[in-house]
Amino acid sequence: MAPGLMHTPEAGGQPIRLLMLSHYFDERRGGIEQVAAALASELSLRGFRLTWCAAGASESQSQAANPECHRVPLAASNIAETLLQVPYPLLLPSAWCGIFKQAKVSDVVMAHDALYMTSLVGYLAARFYRRPFVAVQHVGVVPYQNRFLRGLMAAANRIAAVPVLRCADRVIFISELTMRHFARVRWRRPPTLIFNGVDTDIFSPVANGTDPRSARETLGLPFGVPVALFVGRFVEKKGLQVLERLARRCGDVFFAFAGEGALDPVNWGLPNVRVYRSLSGTGLAALYRASDLLLLPSVGEGLPLVVQEGLACGLTVICGADTARADSRAEAFIRGIAVDLENPDQTARRFSEEMTRAFAEHGSEVERARRFEFAKNNYSWRASAATYASILRSLC
Repeated sequence: MAPGLMHTPEAGGQPIRLLMLSHYFDERRGGIEQVAAALASELSLRGFRLTWCAAGASESQSQAANPECHRVPLAASNIAETLLQVPYPLLLPSAWCGIFKQAKVSDVVMAHDALYMTSLVGYLAARFYRRPFVAVQHVGVVPYQNRFLRGLMAAANRIAAVPVLRCADRVIFISELTMRHFARVRWRRPPTLIFNGVDTDIFSPVANGTDPRSARETLGLPFGVPVALFVGRFVEKKGLQVLERLARRCGDVFFAFAGEGALDPVNWGLPNVRVYRSLSGTGLAALYRASDLLLLPSVGEGLPLVVQEGLACGLTVICGADTARADSRAEAFIRGIAVDLENPDQTARRFSEEMTRAFAEHGSEVERARRFEFAKNNYSWRASAATYASILRSLC
């Protein structure tokens, strides 16, 4: 953002001290973490004195990139991810103390996704010190294949997440889908819907006809072959089992994967699969531009940031039917397919058929431009952050 557009604290007032909590920092490259990082940057520019607490180490380069945001790592065990392949850090006692310490010197506490321990402890700390508490809810329910995990998440939502959302001073949803999931909650105040933003200065369609070839050459992608892209964590709920079957079924399509996780596509041993582990920003945008479409056979999400980034880069997006309905304004630009993770073969067949139709249509530059304009006009971090800032200031 240009210096002339920076927001400062209200005249005569002190900067608001905001404690923000998420389960991990953005070095994990998950969607929630990326959203938290973007909000940290935007709210810092708007005069908030921000402290971000999350599990794991906070890289010094990230701290240097945004000196107005103080990052405080929380000690946690990753045993849940090791045993169950669920990214749920279990906070150690020192982390509890750290959150309470930061809440004491903050004016308002904001936590991402009420189900995580960081949010639960943050809520307790906010109530103990009588600080306003804001919950940003990203996810509804994840229909895991494992019956135990499904039951565990349903119970955790009912016992922990719903009470926190019900008692929060303000609740913000990032998609219509997630808001509908919690429609029966008796709110303290009516919730607010704020879609995440996307940086369209970075994520945009190719500038001219030579860029896709140049991007493919840089990234080591083949020419003359359609490229299907997946961006996200390599975990069950993202539909990795579906994508494996799809890659085996469609040998004439090259599949690019950007991310990391337990279900690593490298282990499939397929010649038409390539994994990129550390791409972000301009590097990730180049991978979008080098691809023909974005695949996301996931379940239990709101409107993933990668869908917004894919649209901004002009890509055809094929995703789960629920995800396609997360923003009713975007339905004309997204192809929704029924996803059944308990039947990955049938789901792979559906995605294969839709991919074939999409490749046959040879999306024009005009269509790419329309998707970009939609994303630019509807998913602005500047506008979203301004709404967050207004809500946070009203509580202080």
